[in-house]
Amino acid sequence: MKTVQHIIAAALLIISGSTMAFATDSIGPVKQINAGVLNVGYAEAGPANGQAVILLHGWPYDIHSYTAVATQLAGKGYHVIVPYLRGYGSTRFLSAQTMRNGQQSAFATDIIALMDALKIKQAIIGGFDWGARTADIIAALWPERTKALVSVSGYLIGSQQANQAPLAPKAEQAWWYQFYFATERGQAGYQANTRAFNRLIWQTASPQWHFSDSTFEESAASFDNPDHVAIVIHNYRWRLGLAQGEKQYDALEKRLAQGPVINVPAVTLEGDANGAPHPGPASYAAKFKGKYVHHTITGGIGHNLPAEAPEAFTAAIVEAEQLAK
Repeated sequence: MKTVQHIIAAALLIISGSTMAFATDSIGPVKQINAGVLNVGYAEAGPANGQAVILLHGWPYDIHSYTAVATQLAGKGYHVIVPYLRGYGSTRFLSAQTMRNGQQSAFATDIIALMDALKIKQAIIGGFDWGARTADIIAALWPERTKALVSVSGYLIGSQQANQAPLAPKAEQAWWYQFYFATERGQAGYQANTRAFNRLIWQTASPQWHFSDSTFEESAASFDNPDHVAIVIHNYRWRLGLAQGEKQYDALEKRLAQGPVINVPAVTLEGDANGAPHPGPASYAAKFKGKYVHHTITGGIGHNLPAEAPEAFTAAIVEAEQLAK
């Protein structure tokens, strides 16, 4: 997905474990650092001594969902970190032997490892889609590392047990791609048509967002990651209990299966035109036991809320910090 020089730089980073910048991207220089089982690619903006904010993307998106948000927050004095999740962009596994695992607790563990590598003791953590689930998990299981939370679509922590329960037919229909990915045909189809598939998801998840070809292609480059398809397929198969996770995450998943409450200050957001499967705000409000505010963002805002309504997402980060005071 990057130039030959970028690939060489990434290889050197894995060997050295140092931090180095790739060529300037639209969201800022993309840096690399060894963290846990990964060499993580991340964008960084704002003063290093500012309040740390970690912003997490979902599927099928990438760090460019936060281009405007990162710029706005940096302008307000925040220290913003936007990492590529495992299977996206320039993030790579350090070992070929590591399982390409897409289970929910693995993503959260990745971000804790990144915080350790960057020496960030505590951060405001925000996210949408997979990123919101990851942020929720960190807030629930590592509250001491989470100053405040911003979560699009609220409480998304799940379990294999809970996912065994059938939904109403219309709700099941909305998860069509999860059933497609459960088949070998689906895996082959996603491998062969990754960009076309993900563009379709962008369109259906945000039916009123008229994004340009260049906007999509900017993010689509991150799907060229060699582990992308494996991570996506495993993620959705694991949710349905069709694929096993790794034993080192069993204790975390046991805690998550209990539906832990979130006690840190939190702001949840929802777009009024979210075409992706998502819970209603009333269904998860009781999960937030600390200071808590919910906002539904109007104006045809879909699933990729940080990109579609960056001012609202930025305001939510500021509001979450105020709740933490």
